[in-house]
Amino acid sequence: MTPVKVLVVEDNKKLARFLKRALVEEGYVVDEVADGTTAVEQLQAIAYDLVVLDWMLPEMDGLSVCRAVRARGNRVPILMLTARGEVGEKISGLDAGADDYLTKPFDLGELLARVRALGRRAAAAELSLRVGPMVVDRAERRVLLDGKRLELTPREFALVAYLAREAGRVVPRTELLAKVWETAFDPGSNVIEAHVKNLREKLGAHASMIETVRGVGYRLEAP
Repeated sequence: MTPVKVLVVEDNKKLARFLKRALVEEGYVVDEVADGTTAVEQLQAIAYDLVVLDWMLPEMDGLSVCRAVRARGNRVPILMLTARGEVGEKISGLDAGADDYLTKPFDLGELLARVRALGRRAAAAELSLRVGPMVVDRAERRVLLDGKRLELTPREFALVAYLAREAGRVVPRTELLAKVWETAFDPGSNVIEAHVKNLREKLGAHASMIETVRGVGYRLEAP
């Protein structure tokens, strides 16, 4: 089972270490950063399953991070932490794109419960993904395009499902190799290119939905 990858964005070093240790003990793989700008860059480069985000951050606050991440099409679940307990502040956080909101000081048990709940919600949402005219049904392992089923190999399905999950984000070749081919090294062949070529042929008039970003990887976007 693939471990759940969490990004903790917190400038208070003591609290960041505490959160990381608690999450690691629960079985999560955790990275931590201390400012909003780095968080946005990290979320563009790495596919996280969940973000624990502090509101008050240097350079770029949590609200701005939420807005920037959502503007890039990233739907990663975000749990916002803040000392602001007013209802209006909570609404601002949710409107900016946060999925849940926890006021400091918080109980660790409640934080972990909310993290688990967001993880379950995200897993359920990922069972069916829509990108423009394409619907990826992960439960039935099928792809519909304009309502018609595409005949895909298991690897082609895995590739398009991963690109759909990260729709709008450029997915690096190394990440595709790790997540779709489950290998940590590049075999040096054109295995990804060959599968993308086959997918584009099957997409027909919608082939341009898969964009090649030279020297980096691929991005799936609605036409």
